[in-house]
Amino acid sequence: MKSSARNIELKSVDDLFATEESRADAQREKVQEIPLGELHPFRNHPFRVKDDAAMQDTVDSVREYGVLVPAIARPDPDGGYELIAGHRRHHASELAGKETMPVIIRDLDDDAATIIMVDSNLQREELLPSERAFAYKMKLEAIRHQGKRQELTSSQVGMKLQALDIVGQQAGDSRNQVHRFIRLTELIPELLDMVDERKIAFNPAVELSYLKKEEQTLLLEAMDSEQATPSLSQAQRLKKFSQQKDFDAQSLASNPIDQKFLDTVNSIIEKNLDNIDFDMNMMARELGLSRSSLYAKFKALTGMTPNDFVLNCKLKRAATMLTENPDLQIADISDRLGFGSPRYFTRCFKAQFEITPAEYRKKTVI
Repeated sequence: MKSSARNIELKSVDDLFATEESRADAQREKVQEIPLGELHPFRNHPFRVKDDAAMQDTVDSVREYGVLVPAIARPDPDGGYELIAGHRRHHASELAGKETMPVIIRDLDDDAATIIMVDSNLQREELLPSERAFAYKMKLEAIRHQGKRQELTSSQVGMKLQALDIVGQQAGDSRNQVHRFIRLTELIPELLDMVDERKIAFNPAVELSYLKKEEQTLLLEAMDSEQATPSLSQAQRLKKFSQQKDFDAQSLASNPIDQKFLDTVNSIIEKNLDNIDFDMNMMARELGLSRSSLYAKFKALTGMTPNDFVLNCKLKRAATMLTENPDLQIADISDRLGFGSPRYFTRCFKAQFEITPAEYRKKTVI
């Protein structure tokens, strides 16, 4: 039998070392010069790229020295690459007339890419409240999503519960502060812009974020009419009022002037309880105010329009009458409170208390 040993070819030591070197090199991240046109912004990138003095300094540096710190990107399924870190450097390169920029290409999933994108930008000295708010929210969601995709071991559950702490610790904020910033993402764009422009302070803005979107829109109109913004105490009252179905109008007053105003309003409403034609115009005349001033005053003090405030007072009185006067017909209560028809009264009452007047009476009368 012929030996097959003669057919075995042994590689040289140089070949062996070259192979190991090439393997290590293949695993090592490389900086590549990528055409600017092939780099696309990160989806829903919350950080603004502004043409300000700082950008001009960056442009001058890129023009003279090039981009010193490579950007980070990942392959885009639709072609080119999605920028993860380096949006300002990319814009500065365009303004400096460059055609390419140095980039490190990484294969990253959405969660990992989001975390890197946020962390690389949170280090900037000046961030707008809205930028920090959406950045914290995106990172929090990415961390939570990473936890859901892995097996739910006890340590993993612990990580999920501490997601706010992780975001805060890595950014130098407490979990409560992270939560407060994320609350800002619930503001309508116009109010959030006012926070960025420092027209609304941070603490009142957090309280206003608990208002429903339609309430925020009404508040914006009132602020524009009065050329004023809510204080922290006013914002807290608006939040409290928005979250309550039932309320004590007197508790909304924070000073004697507001108390006197509400006393006068209650007196006017009491006098017109059965008046089906009583509206915002009549109240404005009684109080000696213009419609816009009356509207702004009510929004700042109660969070409601005058008409909604009157309706709420009537419904609260209706609830009392249903309980204290069990023999009084629902149609009579509707009549005495100026609702026009029992059907309209029932619809309004159910919208407020989530049960009909008859069901409310049955539930509360012993």
